[in-house]
Amino acid sequence: MTAYADPAVIEHLLVDSQVWAVVGLGDNPRRTAYGVASYLQGHGKQIVPVHPRADTVHGQGGYSRLSDIPFHVDVVDCFVNSTLVGAIVDEAIAIGAGAVWLQLDVIDEAAAERAVAAGLHVVMDRCPAIEGPRIPAF
Repeated sequence: MTAYADPAVIEHLLVDSQVWAVVGLGDNPRRTAYGVASYLQGHGKQIVPVHPRADTVHGQGGYSRLSDIPFHVDVVDCFVNSTLVGAIVDEAIAIGAGAVWLQLDVIDEAAAERAVAAGLHVVMDRCPAIEGPRIPAF
């Protein structure tokens, strides 16, 4: 799994990417996705909520699916159960996202391999709110 926790890839995504689609982000402030999205937004990232309810979160309009987003997405950040993430990774590939970031305990080796084969960067079983403070440029 360390292949999907490359410090150089993590730093590149946190420092150089701008648009983060946060899958599983709803308007519930008690959910981890809510806090992590706020953290990313506080570091200048454009967050895009992706949730079946398409909630507006942190002032950003939401979308039901990745394929509904009408602009390029740099990183698809996945806050879903591991059993569901494969389809989201496939959709991230289909929309031409630059990377997928699978949150802590979200693990799908086959989906990660598909993403890499399609040219996407992959981070798995990591959280940007934990990794960010380790990166001086962030």
